[in-house]
Amino acid sequence: MSVALRRLAIPAAVTFAILVPALQSLMDLGLSASEFAGDGDGTLRAAPYAFSIWSVIYAGLVAYAVWQALPRNRDDLRLHRIAPPAFIAILGCGLWIVASTLDWKWASVGIILVSAATLTAALWRVAPTTTSLKDRIFVWWPLSLLAGWLTIASALNILTVLTAVGALDGVQQAAAFSGLLAVLMVVLFVLRTGRLPVYGIPIAWGLVAVWVAEKAGKPAVAALALASAVLVGGYAAWQARPKAAKD
Repeated sequence: MSVALRRLAIPAAVTFAILVPALQSLMDLGLSASEFAGDGDGTLRAAPYAFSIWSVIYAGLVAYAVWQALPRNRDDLRLHRIAPPAFIAILGCGLWIVASTLDWKWASVGIILVSAATLTAALWRVAPTTTSLKDRIFVWWPLSLLAGWLTIASALNILTVLTAVGALDGVQQAAAFSGLLAVLMVVLFVLRTGRLPVYGIPIAWGLVAVWVAEKAGKPAVAALALASAVLVGGYAAWQARPKAAKD
């Protein structure tokens, strides 16, 4: 991706990602995201407040779009390398809304998995261990928040679709445990590099929301979600501690 294309493509993707859900809500088109999720939330769900994290993610993405387009960042090699996967993931946020609005269940799974895997893998490879505070605020933190949320949302999305099509009848609790453990394994693997502690924040946030939603009806599942949230939050905080600079 050339510099000129990057400086246009990222703002375009961010605009698309924010505009699509806004239009869906204002015009009441198809299914809302909550209605789409409600069709198959019998296996694992998060409390509705968890999705308020999107306001923070959107604000961060706007900041990233502006920052990467500034002349001072024209020749930043890491911005060049992270731009294509960031574009895919951000575009995927809008495309997922389209798929959920149209009730395209398996398309939603494919979109969110590609978005999460592409951005997370790229951040794992490219993100520096040390960089300026401005770069962290305007690039690595916003993208890490998005990647983290897409990671836990992928698990919820997969379980939602499998439940909706009847594939988990009789094994819902086992599937819920498997989904939570899969998320835990991924986040601990990503956090171990020490480069992306912010990645753990939205995952811990989502896990707590799962505990809130499931503690009454599924205490064992809720307990695993809460224990995982504490582990992820603690490990992320430990990785974020001040340490000797290295890259």
